Amino acid sequence: MPPVAPLPRVVLHVDLDAFFCSVEELLDPSLAGVAFAVGGPADARGVIATASYAARRFGVRSALPTAQALRLCPHLKLLPVRHKVYSGYSRRVMALFAAETPLMEQVSIDEAFLDFTGDARGGGAIAARLQARLRDEIQLPSSFGVATNKLVAKIATNLGKPRGLIVVPPGQEAACLAPLPLDLLWGAGPKTRARLAEIGLRTIGDLAAWPAADLERRFGAAGLDLARHARGLDDRPVENERETKSISKEVTFGQDVSDRETLRRTLLELSDQVAAGLRAQGLVARTVKLKLRWPPFETITRQTQLAQPSDLEDDLFAAGFALFEAAFGRGRPVRLLGMGVTGLQTPARQLGLFEAASEAAAEDARAAKLAGVLDKIRSKYGWDALRRAAYLGEDDAAE
Repeated sequence: MPPVAPLPRVVLHVDLDAFFCSVEELLDPSLAGVAFAVGGPADARGVIATASYAARRFGVRSALPTAQALRLCPHLKLLPVRHKVYSGYSRRVMALFAAETPLMEQVSIDEAFLDFTGDARGGGAIAARLQARLRDEIQLPSSFGVATNKLVAKIATNLGKPRGLIVVPPGQEAACLAPLPLDLLWGAGPKTRARLAEIGLRTIGDLAAWPAADLERRFGAAGLDLARHARGLDDRPVENERETKSISKEVTFGQDVSDRETLRRTLLELSDQVAAGLRAQGLVARTVKLKLRWPPFETITRQTQLAQPSDLEDDLFAAGFALFEAAFGRGRPVRLLGMGVTGLQTPARQLGLFEAASEAAAEDARAAKLAGVLDKIRSKYGWDALRRAAYLGEDDAAE
């Protein structure tokens, strides 16, 4: 008896259209048709979180500096970000999805993947029903993409926005992607696209027709991913629980900072917060990352490996500050400073007989014990209940 062929996967991707703005319009119908945006104030280096479609006609978009958005659209109405309000609506939406399928992967506050493989209704009919329920029961507009995998479903959603529903039938993935520009493809960032343009590749179809071996030679393992994605291939599952892959903290300064000592103290506090995040999840990190932004928006990232995975702020700070020293150079003013960790794993704290007796191991044990005490106090009384003296400048310390 021949083996039974597996059912084609049915993956839905859903994105709530202009989510923050849609919620604001729902709560204040007078905003309908108005050029408005949700974001931070221009005088505090704010950025646009979401823009209404009326504002987008003037070039206002997410991540645009608010000051620039106001230059593009002087009559732009700016509303503050209300995270609690948006989170409440997001929970309602995700609860609706979770009641429909156990295979739901929430990607962000307004985006999710749903797996309906084996459902006799078909992906298009299911998506249409969910889209109608979002509109009628929660009064929020949405866009859906339906395909056999996450990659193609997400691209289909982007093609249909706003309020669209696009179904890519099984076997039509490559044909659907072929005429599209490379900037819609995961993994094809600006630098990669520039290199691809040098060899005449400008559409996803161009990339799909190019030899995979040559892409691997030019881009390494990422080249093979590009070749597969261009052909519409993606075998990643829809996962209910997303494993924590990174922890990061960053600060955007109200005024550019060039004082090395101020930046050092800031980095130390960020290291403390990231380390506390690791301990809260019972994890240690292998890789430390530094993020620096100079005016106007030049951003770099640097990373290094720790000799041993750690959840202690001193270890994270030592690695992060070494990266900072190498990147800071001649003291250019810094707009944003960030610290992050990846390579997360469960700690293996069992020490050998002789290792436990070493001075270094004893010092690590004392540091871990102190960190645990700090975590408990901060958990009960708030982060600022205890602050390290090393955070304070001379003026603070003198008070």
